[in-house]
Amino acid sequence: MSQLQYYAYPDHGVHLREINSYHQAVRVGDRIECSGQGGWDCTTGEMKKDLYEEIDQAFENVDRNLKDAGGKGWSQVFRVNSYHTDMSNEALGHMVKNLRKWMPDHQPLLTCVGVAKLALEDMRIEIEVSAYVGA
Repeated sequence: MSQLQYYAYPDHGVHLREINSYHQAVRVGDRIECSGQGGWDCTTGEMKKDLYEEIDQAFENVDRNLKDAGGKGWSQVFRVNSYHTDMSNEALGHMVKNLRKWMPDHQPLLTCVGVAKLALEDMRIEIEVSAYVGA
């Protein structure tokens, strides 16, 4: 697997790699595949308490993750998979608000899945993306 380049952004990304044995992103040819990002503070790992703030932070973390792996951020994302413990109209509406904010010039493929629980304590949203970064 020497042609794959793995990335774990500083602080909490490296911490998750060390304790859970996984990377935040991998570059595969002209794509970046990102592990699910939650609404944690990237320095401390503390989860946001407010659901809307958690969703906002998860989007920021995706952007940070993509850039750490050499991408330009959300402008290159073509697929979004999101997992939610709260599938209310309000929560999903805030998700759509962020999709429009972070990708004003295009609309990606999207899959939203409701789940009973996510991996980290108090985590209510997880977003994974695929981005095309060119050759």
